[in-house]
Amino acid sequence: MDRVFDVVVVGATGLVGENILSVLEERAFPIGNVYLLASERSTGTKITFKGQTLTVQSVVDFDFSQAQIAFFSASEEVAIQYAPIAADAGCVVIDTSSAFCNDPDVPLVIPEVNAYRIADFSIRNMISIPDAPLTQLLLALAPIHRSVGIDSINVSTYQAVSGVGRKGVGELAKQTTQLLNAKEIESHVFSKQIAFNVVPHAGNFLENGYTQEEMNLVLGTQKILDDPSVRVNPTCVRVPVFFGHSESVSIETQAYISADEVTEILQAVEGVDVIGKDHEMDFTTPVTDAAGSDVVYVSRVREDLHGHQGISLWITADNVKKGSALSAVQVAELVINDYL
Repeated sequence: MDRVFDVVVVGATGLVGENILSVLEERAFPIGNVYLLASERSTGTKITFKGQTLTVQSVVDFDFSQAQIAFFSASEEVAIQYAPIAADAGCVVIDTSSAFCNDPDVPLVIPEVNAYRIADFSIRNMISIPDAPLTQLLLALAPIHRSVGIDSINVSTYQAVSGVGRKGVGELAKQTTQLLNAKEIESHVFSKQIAFNVVPHAGNFLENGYTQEEMNLVLGTQKILDDPSVRVNPTCVRVPVFFGHSESVSIETQAYISADEVTEILQAVEGVDVIGKDHEMDFTTPVTDAAGSDVVYVSRVREDLHGHQGISLWITADNVKKGSALSAVQVAELVINDYL
């Protein structure tokens, strides 16, 4: 009989938790028992999984020793409080928050980029999944770095409101309705109006003037590429899109590489779909292409105009699915196949 694994999903009522359950079912993950956990206010919620109706339990007093894999798709605060408890109880914790992304004892893993780092989970029984903007960025850039080396990355992100969960989606929908009906808007989730606007604020501001999400791009790039010399200059912007992050990226490489060579390299990368310049419509958007998709789209690949060793490109991906849920399940598949 094939082995099965008992699984916990913490944050099961959220967008990422919901997508983790969908991906587990889509990919026929070998599940025995599944336990759905959330905060006290969501306790008792009914969720259908693989044809069964399951009841959400409270994370507060749950016995994590009942499971082998624990997906954490809740807030950083929940992860900080309960992920170590789950890990100590014997669960392999796969966390999609940023709670442990900069912890040197917790591997930060993009399965297509640095799966070999999964082995380091044994230090704390934890694996961190990067923020969605970092996942799509490095799925595209890591193969280029391996080929010719990257000295610097300038990236501006255009992040969907679903990056902060259902509350972000709800606020954009509500503000849009309010504005279209000539009513005064209410802002509770975002620092300024998000409907029909762009807000250069994603994550808490730090003393250096950058936000935490921007610094996660800097530190996470260096950690995943295992190269602290790569310079990253990020600006993270929240935009009035429900699902799908986009990124405008310019890199300086250590050796010359043409746009055609970059396209050829990326065409061979699992999880990346490159739109070549000979395509009738040679760019992608988060709404028309990325939303609901399993892949990272790369388009508008072009060379530096001024003769430097540089490449610019446009990257889009579904932040909830590929940026979080699918990557988490892919990591879990590698864990059970290679380490459990």
